[in-house]
Order: sequence, then structure tokens, then C-alpha cells
Amino acid sequence: MRPRRPHPPATQQPHRGGWKRKAAGRRPPSGGARASGDGAVILYGWHTVKAALENPARRIRRLYATANAARRLAEDGVALALEPELVRPDAIAQRLGPDAVHNGLLAEAEPLPSPELEEIEPAGIVLVLDQITDPHNVGAILRTAAAFAVEAIVTTARHSPEATGVLAKSASGALEYVPIVTVQNLARALETLRERGFLLVGLDSSGDADLGDAALRSPLALVLGAEGKGLRQLTRTTCDQVARLDLPGRIKSLNVSNAAALALYVATKRAS
Repeated sequence: MRPRRPHPPATQQPHRGGWKRKAAGRRPPSGGARASGDGAVILYGWHTVKAALENPARRIRRLYATANAARRLAEDGVALALEPELVRPDAIAQRLGPDAVHNGLLAEAEPLPSPELEEIEPAGIVLVLDQITDPHNVGAILRTAAAFAVEAIVTTARHSPEATGVLAKSASGALEYVPIVTVQNLARALETLRERGFLLVGLDSSGDADLGDAALRSPLALVLGAEGKGLRQLTRTTCDQVARLDLPGRIKSLNVSNAAALALYVATKRAS
């Protein structure tokens, strides 16, 4: 796993299309599930914030930390580009909701750049998400993708959660390691991947064959559908083949993030 390509330092940013760093607000954002009104991404939790601080591509606007969390960052040798603002744990909790486990850290950051589809190296495995909207599931898929060295995740601009808040926490730092490519039309994106040499394999409970028996090769794009709905018809017909996961127990289907983990295990063993 490798951090994404860093931005130029803030004082040396190119002015492509008037791109300039936006001044940070003076008040912590309210709510942890979505980006703030000025486009900042909300990151919280130890692994999530620590990975962001260690990623040279991630520009942190503001960092809020309890005294214990700040001490722990110093003990771990985490280099900070800005001084954390020390706050009480409840000051962070009241901005994230009662169920958020923040471990004393909250960061307001710039979104990471989304690479173009053509920038994905035609090697290894890419995951394609067909309208998976639950941020917990997408975050868990990202974490698994980082564990299996997935090249990138492709998702749609609509019908997908923002890379902030709950998703970032569920990913446990994986946002900093796995590039997310956002596309407008998934079927066209799949065709582009095919043109670049990718084998397109959809994953669906009604697939033609077990994934373990399918003829897999690299580069491989595994396409996952939304829980309950599965793959959309156009997505399904665009794939080169549709496979299933044959399970020996009484329950024959898995949560989509668990299915992604099992599919990646099978694919990394068999695709070469």
C-alpha cells in the first residue's frame, strides 16, 4: 500500500483554473457524516486521522485533539503540519453524534484528488462499486481493498457516499492508500477498463459459475452491486462474466463488504 501522490506545498501550488487553497473556517464543523459546507472532509478516530496526518497528499486545515490524543501523536512520532487545538472529548463528541468513536481526534481536511480512469495502471485488481450507498459498507470495502493492495476503487458520482465522516472512520485509514475514481457513467467506465485490458467480472448471487471456478486473470475488475438490489441490468450485461460465491452453509449470501473480502481473497489467489 502506498500513499497517494502528494500535492505541491501550499505556498507553491499551481494556479490551474484558479485553484487556490481555501481559507479555513474558525469554527469546527457540525456533524461528522458529510463534508462541511466549505468543502472540507471530516476525519475522526485514531487510525483515520493518524493515516491522514502521515499522508503527504492529505492537506489538513484544522486539527482538534484531546490532551491524551495529542500526547499519543507525539509519542508515536507523527509529524504535524499544524498545531492541534486542544479540546475536551465532549467538544468533539457533540459535533459527531453519540455513536461516533473519535478517540480524541478530529481533523478538517482537503479532499484527496480523484484520479482519472485512464490513470489506473492496467495491472492487479480494481474494485467497481455499482451504487453501494451505505458508508459503513463502502468504508469496510476500502479497508479490505487496502489489505489486498487493490489498485483503485471506481464508483459513481451519484448514488455513492462522500469520502468523509462515517465512511472514513469505517475505512480505518484506507482512504489514504486506495485511490477512489469517481465516474459519471458506470457502463462507459467499464468499457474503458475493458479497452485498457481489464477482465470485467461481476459478482452476483445468481452468477453463472462459482468465482473459485471462473477463469480469472490480471488486470481484473471485480464489480460489486448494492446490497439487496445487486448489479443493475446494464452493469451486468456489460461485464465479461458474472460469478457467484458458493457458500456451504444455510445462509447463501453475505453482506457486500464481507463478499468483497472473500472475492478479493479468491481473486488474488487465482488471477495472474
